Amino acid sequence: MAIDKPSDYFNTKLYTGTGSSQNITGVGFQPDLLWLKSRSNADFHYFQDVVRGVTKQLATNTTGAETSYTNGVTAFGTDGFTVDSSNWSNRSGGTFVGWNWKANGTGVANTDGSISSTVSANTTSGFSIVSYDGNNGTIGHGLGVAPNFIIVKRRDGAEAWAVGCDAIGWGNRLTLDTTAASASASTTWNSTAPTSSVFSVGTNARVNGDSIAYCFAEKQGFSKFGSYTGNGSTNGTFVYLGFKPAFVLLKHSSGGTDNWNLYDNKRLGYNANYSFLIPNESNAENTGTTTAPLDLLSNGFKIRASTGHSNSSGETYIYMAFAENPFVTSTGVPATAR
Repeated sequence: MAIDKPSDYFNTKLYTGTGSSQNITGVGFQPDLLWLKSRSNADFHYFQDVVRGVTKQLATNTTGAETSYTNGVTAFGTDGFTVDSSNWSNRSGGTFVGWNWKANGTGVANTDGSISSTVSANTTSGFSIVSYDGNNGTIGHGLGVAPNFIIVKRRDGAEAWAVGCDAIGWGNRLTLDTTAASASASTTWNSTAPTSSVFSVGTNARVNGDSIAYCFAEKQGFSKFGSYTGNGSTNGTFVYLGFKPAFVLLKHSSGGTDNWNLYDNKRLGYNANYSFLIPNESNAENTGTTTAPLDLLSNGFKIRASTGHSNSSGETYIYMAFAENPFVTSTGVPATAR
């Protein structure tokens, strides 16, 4: 089923810190996954979710095990989240961005795989949060269709992040906390593509032990996961998505060691502006005076830079994208005509 109102399932929220507890509202739903980053200061990127518990955090730019902060993000509300006094979540006068996804609450037991899991799954939007403990087996994800993109982090050990997707094949992996290109890694996903009920993990330490997985399946009008080939020109590749993107994450996958780059429709990070955030680094928002690396368009995005992180000639780049508006609604009406 096509999604006509993507903001019911994904939304970006900007706010300014106060240094004391404040409720951040306007998300439009209760977040089940929050990815939070300071824009103005060099603080970590943090993931919080309802399955692990709101005060438990994992940083995308480090290999560190899960930590708990009682003065960071303290609650998920019906229309957003609450932040306390920590500088990384609410520095007085600082600017922040939170990317929010809706799953399905704190999760239920799932025994579809050989390894039991706890799953919070939204089958409408194709997103699930999966907690599991084990190795070398299959794990239920609850989506009812095969996920196209999976991000895994071990909670109880200092292990790198593992990213798998159709675009690089399931005998390979990317690493969210480094610049590394796609690498052969048969023991990460057991060289086995996910099915409609389970995904596979091998004996690799990144995906073993007490772990959390974020699973994403493409949904018309809402999300798309794929790859494109760079042409080395400022008149770069156009990537058709079938929707106006609200969020785009890019990674050079085929060769060079380039940063992950993250763009959204709420910050000045696209079209005539130049600012982006780097998930594998703690840097503040990167801003400049030249043309932005990409244009967010009504039906996709177009690369506007010739740099290695987005557009080296002949090189492959993977992306994950979520929608602001579908190009055409489920009834066949252009979104702009609604």
